[in-house]
Formats: sequence, C-alpha cells, structure tokens
Amino acid sequence: MQPAYFCPLSGYAVTVTRPSIARIALNRPLRRLFDYRIPETITVSPGQRVKVPFGRQTLTGLVVETGVQPPEGITLKPVAEALEPWPALPESTFRLLTWASDYYQHPLGECLFTALPPALRKGRPAREKPDESWHCTASEPALPATAYRQRALFNTVKEAPGITTSALVQAGFSRAQIRALEQKELIQQKEAITDITTAAEADLPAPQLSPAQQTAAAGFPERTDEFSATLLYGITGSGKTELYLHYLKTRLQSNEQALVLVPEINLTPQTLARFRRYFGNRIAVWHSALNDGERLSTWLKIRNGEPVILIGTRSAVLLPFTGLRTIIVDEEHDSSYKQGEGFRYSGRDVAVYRAHLNRCPVILGSATPSLESWHNAQQGKYQLIRLEERAGNAKPPALELLDIRSRPLEAGLSRPALTAIKKTLDKGEQALVFVNRRGFAPVMMCFDCGHLEECPRCDTRLTYHRRDRAMRCHHCDFQMAASHNCPKCQSENFKPVGQGTERTEDTLAEQFPDTPIVRVDRDSTQRKGSIQAILKRVNTGEPCILVGTQMLAKGHDFPNVTLVAVVNADGGLFSVDFRAPEQMVQTLLQVSGRAGRGEKPGKVMIQTCHSDHPLLKSLCKGNYAALADQLLAERQTGALPPFRAMAILRAEADTMQASLQLLDTIKPMTAVSGIETWGPLPAVIARKADRHRAQLILCSNHRRQLNHLLTHICQHLDQSKLPASTKWIVDVDPQETG
Repeated sequence: MQPAYFCPLSGYAVTVTRPSIARIALNRPLRRLFDYRIPETITVSPGQRVKVPFGRQTLTGLVVETGVQPPEGITLKPVAEALEPWPALPESTFRLLTWASDYYQHPLGECLFTALPPALRKGRPAREKPDESWHCTASEPALPATAYRQRALFNTVKEAPGITTSALVQAGFSRAQIRALEQKELIQQKEAITDITTAAEADLPAPQLSPAQQTAAAGFPERTDEFSATLLYGITGSGKTELYLHYLKTRLQSNEQALVLVPEINLTPQTLARFRRYFGNRIAVWHSALNDGERLSTWLKIRNGEPVILIGTRSAVLLPFTGLRTIIVDEEHDSSYKQGEGFRYSGRDVAVYRAHLNRCPVILGSATPSLESWHNAQQGKYQLIRLEERAGNAKPPALELLDIRSRPLEAGLSRPALTAIKKTLDKGEQALVFVNRRGFAPVMMCFDCGHLEECPRCDTRLTYHRRDRAMRCHHCDFQMAASHNCPKCQSENFKPVGQGTERTEDTLAEQFPDTPIVRVDRDSTQRKGSIQAILKRVNTGEPCILVGTQMLAKGHDFPNVTLVAVVNADGGLFSVDFRAPEQMVQTLLQVSGRAGRGEKPGKVMIQTCHSDHPLLKSLCKGNYAALADQLLAERQTGALPPFRAMAILRAEADTMQASLQLLDTIKPMTAVSGIETWGPLPAVIARKADRHRAQLILCSNHRRQLNHLLTHICQHLDQSKLPASTKWIVDVDPQETG
C-alpha cells in the first residue's frame, strides 16, 4: 500500500507513488549489494541480468531483490536495461548460491556470477552465435600445388555439403584456412539450420550387471523426486561406472536432467566416451578447457531445461538446472572438488545441499571414501552401499612393501622393482611407475659448498626440468635457466638430487631401450587432446611403461597393466597436516587399483623406508574400510574434523609482521565459549610469491556457532581500514591446514 500525504492546495489526501527499487549484485569482491531505481519501461525479477551504471562504468549485474524500501534523501541511479526478459538464475539455483555465500563466507555477487559462463558475465547476449554451413562454388579448386591444406579443406566441403564451421575446426582445419577459401570464392557460407528437438538417446539397454553389482544396485533409491544421500563404497575395478549408467538408464526419465561430477578435466574424455555409448548426444560436458562459445551453448541447454546428462568438473554443480533429478559425484574423496582460491566451496558438499534443495537423490562414489562421508554413513546420514568384488574375473592386486633401506637405487628404483618391471614386459604386459613429483629432480645441490637453489619469491626450492633446461617453482611459477655451475661457488659439482617423473622416465628408457615409456603429468598433458592420445596408446595393450603422478591414480582403466611400482610411499607419514595420512592411503590404494583390472592378476610393489609402520602394514591388507575406521578413531581422539567444524582465517601481506598483526587483532574476537583457536602462526610455506602468509585456525563443536562468529569477523574486517597490501580470506572446511 502506497503512503498518503495531505495536499494543502487541494485539501485532499494524495497517494504518492514511490519509485520501484531493485537490489543488484555485482561481480566484485564486495560484501554488499547496490540499490537502483527501476524505470517504468523495464520489468525485472530476481535472478535477471541487467546493465547498471557503476561510477564511470556500466556493469552487468544480477537482480537479487525487488520492491526494496528506497533510502531517504538519496537519489538512486536507474537500471540501464534488462538483458533478457527471463531470469538467468532460477529460484533453486539462486537459493543454492545464497546459502553457499553464507556458509563459505564469500561475497554474494561473486558467488552468483560463478553460475554464469564467461560470455554472460561480460554482458554478451544469452544466445548462441549461429554456426555457418559451407558449400563449394566450383567443381575443382584453382589452387597452387603446394596449398595442401586448402585443397584438403575444399575436398572435405565438397564431400560433405553443408558441413559447419565447428565440424571443420574439429576435423583439424583452422578458421583462417576457411576464410582464405571464402575470400578466393571457392566456398560460400549459409547459416546452419539447428534442430531444436529433444536430445537423441543411444538405443542401448542398461549395462548387464554382475551378481555383486545387482545387489548394490538394489540399494539405490527408487524415486528421483525426493532427497536421499547414498555413499557407494566400491573397491577399484568393481564397476562403479556401470552402476551409474544402469541407474540413470533405468531411473532417469527422457525429459529429466542429471549431473555427473568428476574431479579432473583429464578424467572427462574416458568417462564421456562410456556415457555417450548409452546416452548419445544427450550427454553434455562442462570444464574450464572449453572455450566461451562451447560453455555458453552448454549453459543455455541446461537453463532451457533440455534433458541433458551433464558430465563436469567442480563448477558444474553451480549451473542453473531446471529439471535436475539425479546427482552423481564420482571419486567423491578427491581434494580437487574443493576450490583452492576465491570462492572456496566444496563441489561435493554443495552437490549434497543442491540435491536437498532439488529434492532428488545424490550418489557419492569412491573406492576410498573421504572420512567425512564415511562418518556420515556411520551416523546414518548417508545410506552405505558396499561393492567389494571386482567386475568380471578380475581380482584385487597383491600389495607388497619393499624396504629400500640400505638398498642401492637407480633414480629411486630398487633392483627388485626393476626386475619385476622386466618380467612384466617379457610377458607382454604393461607396468606403471608412480612418482608423485613432476620435473626431473626436486632439488639442485652443490656437493662442494652445499648450496641449494631456492625460489627467490617463495620459501621453497626450485624444481629442475631437464627437458627445458629450466628451474621452476611449482608454487608461484617463477622460472629461470638452469646452470651447469653452482651460482655460489662456481663449482661444476652442481647436481640434481631426488626423483621426478622426468628422471624416472630417463632411467627406465636406459634400462629398457626397446620399450615405449609414456609419461603422464601436468607437463606432458598441457596440449589439447594430449591425454586422449596417451590413453589411446596405452589401451592398445602393447607392452609399455607408464610413469606418472596422481593423474594416473584417478579412475583410469588400463586392462593390461599388471604391475604398479610406487617409488616412495613415505611422504604422508610425517606431515604436519592432519589430513596427510588419509590422503596418502587414498592415493596409494587408488594407484594400486590400476593393476590387474583385466583377466590377468595384478601386483603392487610399494617402496618405503618404514616398512614396519602400522599404517603401511594395514594398507597392505587392502581393506580401506578398516583403515578408515582406524583414522576416524585417531581424529576423534584429537577432536579434529569430522568430529568438529573447522575454519581457517588466512592473512597475507608484504611482511610476516603485518600478517600476524592482523590476526592478533582478530583473535580476541574468538574468545567465545565453544570456540577453540590455534595461532596465529606462519603457514607451512610462509612466503609464497613474495607474500608472507599466516593463519588462525578456529574449531567448534557447533557449526552454526562457528558460522555466526565468522560472519561477525568478516563484517569487522570489511569495515576496517587495512593497508592495501594486506589481504585476508576465510577457508571453511579446509582441505589443507598448512
């Protein structure tokens, strides 16, 4: 009801219509929203994209609220335009991101814009650019004899009239080559006709399940219209993907959407191929390697309610689904589901909350479930389904600890390990060598003066990459040319120390000169399509040796790999991070699971200097459930997550004194009953990229109390006048405490 005022001129009460006000979120690291006047010519609703003036700029904003009470005595700027007549973010997605903003203590504007593809964040239209189709204008091209690619392009268009630009690019031709032929009037374009029909589904029945898989499948929720959380504990090679496929094939309706989260981009191609066999072009994909146009196209399909099954990495859980009926989180234990900077959300945990909002089932699958999920299953919050038999005739590999104390090593490999590799190759099988460090060597050291080459910007040492003759920091990306001489004493006795994937690759090439060595790490898979080429090569089954980092430990299926050799398993035994033992056990069991997935038995050799360590001895029994119970008991004794909620307030500045000083001013605010505080202390890597880092750890038995305190701290810091060089962030449910 509009307020009435008395008009002295007429003597009547006059109703005054106040301008309609919208509260707008901007993609800025600001914990506040902005009010704008809505012109009479514009209609807006929550979730809608608008253009608004902001200082001297015009920015894209998202409407959070309308009908806001206008502030007294302030003239508001008007909304410039509404970019679409419909909300980019539907109500369920809006509620999800509002909750995530509150839970993870991150500005709402940046959270909301995470659900938009880059093109829409920049204010571009929410529609796809029409794809051109091409036709030849001549029967034979008048081209020079040396124009091989242009001639090949002409023949491709001639053989497939109407082929689109995107199809030609996928076939290996560049846009420049296409334009060159167009300018020569050898081909001409027409706008491609796009068929906006329901996505076709491959005509394949649900995969056949083994008796053990059938028992597991019977435990899955029957209905897709109510919330349930299920933890699928299936050992490596048990066929969890077949269960996902079977569930979607038998439960998901043809007009419904589903989301399958995977932890790594490099896992996507293999998963994608298996899902496309059963669901055809109903499958869509989402990850950071897609270009802006591809992401916009997928986003529009999801927002428009097309019945897609989306396979994506972490950020896919934030997209604006309108018909979401099932969520699957594969390898749910993987730490890459937690965003490491900016909006530090957990893709797995947000997926569970999204399923709750959407009233649909969520299935978390892993051979090594996170202790948080395992604890939730024990508490009855998640239903636990066990799948402890490998698919087909495959058997779990035999695990063996190989004590390397006093043994001579060749690039970290002992003689028994090299002998086992040779026997494996002689049988026509494949071996996998796991080295959890890329590069040639982690340290360059002078054996005369003892100098170690350190990063000038971080409190870490530079890694030697022999292929590029470079010294690189894996924390800040600093690099410099490698030197043959010690920079301190000029001695030539300046040598690499320790093992990396490059060094292990070179040693194995010397030991087995007739065998292909395939290295799989971030350096070798940077180019687009490189991981697919590697997988294709390995899946031929020809004898080879795979050398790689954790990238090899995640979800890959290599039927002819029968031996796994772990170069050094001791890294997680004595770490300051309380999660290190859990992560070490998960990594070792995951990489061990690559062996013996086919008909042939597998063997795992784990090199260690601590073969009598209780954790490693338990690991060799291959029973992760017992190990998880053991680790949970240790966490409970130490009052650590998941038995208490944890958050870390991190500060960084030009000096350590400034970082610690900021946290010291905050610590008195945490002196609340039920809150335990550790620190402030320097981070494990105290200096990174010339920024000095410190942290204050907060623990509480009551998550709501901790969240309330964090909100109070964030409001205080937002209102404080801090030096421009001093930054702070809040990390809720941290995966790294260093």
